[in-house]
Amino acid sequence: MLSDVTGRKGAVIASSTTSPTPAAPGGGIDRALISTAALIVIIAGLKAGASLVAPVALALVLVVAVSPVQGFLVRHGWPRWLSAAVLLFVVYGFLASFALVLVASVGRLAALVPQYADRADALIAQVKGWLADLGVDQAQVATLGKQLDPGHLVDTVLTLLGSLAGIVSNLAFLLCLLLFMALDAGGYPARITGLSAIRPGLAEALKRFARGTRSYLLVTTIFGAIVAVLDGGALWALGVPLPILWGLLSFLTNYIPNVGFIIGLIPPALLALLDGGWRAAAWVVVIYCCINFVLQSVIQPKVIGNSIDLTVTLTFLALVFWTWVIGPLGAILAIPLTLLAKALLVDVAPNGRWANHLLTAKP
Repeated sequence: MLSDVTGRKGAVIASSTTSPTPAAPGGGIDRALISTAALIVIIAGLKAGASLVAPVALALVLVVAVSPVQGFLVRHGWPRWLSAAVLLFVVYGFLASFALVLVASVGRLAALVPQYADRADALIAQVKGWLADLGVDQAQVATLGKQLDPGHLVDTVLTLLGSLAGIVSNLAFLLCLLLFMALDAGGYPARITGLSAIRPGLAEALKRFARGTRSYLLVTTIFGAIVAVLDGGALWALGVPLPILWGLLSFLTNYIPNVGFIIGLIPPALLALLDGGWRAAAWVVVIYCCINFVLQSVIQPKVIGNSIDLTVTLTFLALVFWTWVIGPLGAILAIPLTLLAKALLVDVAPNGRWANHLLTAKP
């Protein structure tokens, strides 16, 4: 009897060790659906709070970009509060200078555009005649004429000025946020060291994000400054009004991947058309195309490729996605935000690193 019981127990134990419990059907699909639903909720929350998320993202990227200055000062014996003050001085000075030049230039543009009303009417009438000769529907021609009307352009400029006023209303929040982030940035290396002992994967992913963001911003800023000087100098030589504004626009749009060149080209080309005719506009297009092809399309991608290591398709989709989520600022911060999302969603998860083979330019 005892041997029978022992035998049955052994059989039960053997069967339990050799026959694993079958996985619940659809378990992998359920996890994928739950993860997708959570991601959709997060994206919806980001879009709903875009007015708050955008300045937070800008402050984070700025602090990450200039934090090596603070780290250098701390390593050489400077007090943490004084190094934070230097960091704030650099960031605040950059923002103040940029805002001052932008507001002054846009104000001059708003006063300059009405002076070209007669010239614009003549060009619009000429374009309408060409379209009519080509057989384009007159209703579409009339609609195009309304869109190109100088009054409509002035309204667009005034709307831009209004949006600048809206940015100023959030400036206090941005400056306070930069202050607190700068004070905390001094302890960032110690926090990462402590995190490495608990979550080494997350710590390494955040380090990779910070390095990639700084490399991207450094290279983009250098090339943007070169492009801005060349574009502004060429426009000044051609006699196009407001060359400083258009050089500043070239510098800013250099941070927008793939389509930034086109955005920076359209306003000065239109103004050259109104001021100097078709020949001046053609020269602006030719000069911009040459500078863009040599610097932004040939040299810059090779230099910047090692820092971001993202496919061209992904950078374009990131541009569209972040612009849709947090507005125009998302176009400028598209690459840093994508690097952060990749670090938190892909690099940090061992079972998600397979996605790197699809997302990176050099898998």
